Amino acid sequence: MHPSHRNRLSAETSPYLQQHADNPVDWYPWGQEALDKARREDKPILLSIGYSACHWCHVMAHESFEDPDTARVMNELFVNVKVDREERPDLDKVYQLAHQIIARRPGGWPLTVFLNPHNQLPFFTGTYFPKTARYQLPDFVTVLHKVAEHYRQQKDELRRHDQALAGILKAIQREGPADAPDPRLLAAARQALDSEFDAVHGGFGGAPKFPQASNLELLLYLTRLDETGDPGALHMATESLAKMAEGGLFDQIGGGFYRYSVDSGWQIPHFEKMLYDNAVLLRLYAEAWQLTGRALFRRVAEATAEWVLREMRAPEGGFYSALDADSEGEEGKYYLWDRAEVRALLDPDEYALVERHYGLDQTPNFEARWHLHVERPLPEVAQGLGLDPGAAEQRLAAARAKLYAARQRRVRPGLDDKRLTAWNALMIKGLAAAGRRLGRDEYIAAAETAFAFLRRSAVDADGHLLATYKGGEARLKAYLDDYAFLLDAGLELLQCRWRSDDLGWLLNLADQLLSRFEDRERGGFFFTAEDHEPLIQRPKSLADESLPAGNGVAALALLRLGQLVGEPRYSEAAERALKAAVPVLRQFPHGHGALLLALAEWLHPAELVILRGRPEGLGPWLAAARRGDRRRLVFAIPNDAGELPGDLAARRAEDGEVAYLCTGTSCLPPIRSMEELVRSPR
Repeated sequence: MHPSHRNRLSAETSPYLQQHADNPVDWYPWGQEALDKARREDKPILLSIGYSACHWCHVMAHESFEDPDTARVMNELFVNVKVDREERPDLDKVYQLAHQIIARRPGGWPLTVFLNPHNQLPFFTGTYFPKTARYQLPDFVTVLHKVAEHYRQQKDELRRHDQALAGILKAIQREGPADAPDPRLLAAARQALDSEFDAVHGGFGGAPKFPQASNLELLLYLTRLDETGDPGALHMATESLAKMAEGGLFDQIGGGFYRYSVDSGWQIPHFEKMLYDNAVLLRLYAEAWQLTGRALFRRVAEATAEWVLREMRAPEGGFYSALDADSEGEEGKYYLWDRAEVRALLDPDEYALVERHYGLDQTPNFEARWHLHVERPLPEVAQGLGLDPGAAEQRLAAARAKLYAARQRRVRPGLDDKRLTAWNALMIKGLAAAGRRLGRDEYIAAAETAFAFLRRSAVDADGHLLATYKGGEARLKAYLDDYAFLLDAGLELLQCRWRSDDLGWLLNLADQLLSRFEDRERGGFFFTAEDHEPLIQRPKSLADESLPAGNGVAALALLRLGQLVGEPRYSEAAERALKAAVPVLRQFPHGHGALLLALAEWLHPAELVILRGRPEGLGPWLAAARRGDRRRLVFAIPNDAGELPGDLAARRAEDGEVAYLCTGTSCLPPIRSMEELVRSPR
């Protein structure tokens, strides 16, 4: 299309919206101009929500939105609004929920929603619609005509529908605080995960299969709750992590994880790579290595971190959002191999190893090509080839390097280069936690650079967070996830290196979280701030979705911050959030892993260790405090840190190093020897 025909999306910063800027559809971004036009002309709104790495979003775009005949119908009958769900998760949450109510089935992307222009309430919803009828779905143009006709001719029915839907949306948030949560909720989640655990392939449930990172994190947490541990929980978590790492969910050549597996055995993924998945999985693999010493977990954690630092890091700090599932118009093409190509790239000894290890001697597993996974364990292959394990590792590493170099010459998947505050916060925590557990200071340094970038670039003139950054500009008011995830990440980073100024900023974020997001009547936190644009519902995210639930992360971070500085406002807000979540925790406990992590810490507070001393003398004390598998929050504060807030002011510096150890409201006398610190009771 000629550039003069570019639509209104051409002025947007979102890479996803830019993908649609040349469509013949007269797209509007969500905003007052589109809403006013629809109301004025009494035209229903066609709201299309997707994201840049979404395969089926691309399919619908190519079939329908790039087709002049389909676009002509859309432009005649509707005001068309395109939304990037990653920039506007508030709209996505509201209209995904409405779709589930109306269609009585789960949503997804692309989400296609038709709205009453006078109140933005949806009256018909769907996801992907094909250009020609197939998959038991009507063709899109027929849908367009029938929806427009229904809007014009069924005004009374539309009015009754709007009233009913508005009532349902309002009723969803009427539940008030329940009884205080108790340990039986943790036990119920543990039992539910046990019943859904796939003992053959790891993970939970069947295809399509998602990592369910919050539940894996909960299981790892449960193994540390007391000295006896929970061997069953550890087995479920580590077996799942191992099977994912050896399957096609993990990029065996370039590192990093894809979004999810379309089969139950982790073999064939949906090929987009998202920053947030890799952020959470990075720290889980580092923790699993710390718990088990299993070399696979360390290798996968390091490969994931290196992929992030190599391919997803922006020059001035922060991390890009995603790599597309498609390249050259085909899903997964960048990652797939022909056997002859692999044989030509490797020497015979390398090929013999790779063929057996990655299953190239098996039937092609994706459209006549191979997506690599571990078919046979490397020790087994090495034994069959008469190699010692060390030589096999070296040979495999050399082969991977050659395959990676060859893959780099292919047409790469599209990069979504916007930087989202919430997703960056998850990666900051992932890198900081992995760096701390694996002893990789460069990961901590990268986390620190990204944190400084957000402090510098993702705030407005009033000190409020902004949600997205692209092209030198931060925009859009931040959501609960931005505040909660960044508060959580900052506390992790403070355990790696102390900055009193960073603590001050985190306290400011926590105060904003309470003042602008808390539901003062029922407890918990709304997804949008009190000054946010009014929508048909003010969502409150309790369940884990593709991201851990903001309420769960906020509760955990506030508990830890309240413990650190002795501020009861924070811990009390966390407790109110947990009480507000009790009804949903009772109904479906294992759908709320992030909230259950916060609940576990509320029921069983972690030990808090504050170290004071000379910067050059704190290192050995820090190592001593972290020794073993204890659930400890350890902060090493140098004597020259300046004035400290709250209870930290009482953790005074002395001539030598000193440790202050507290659990809940109980504190030991100051500890002045490392031996005593190591011997201190749990």
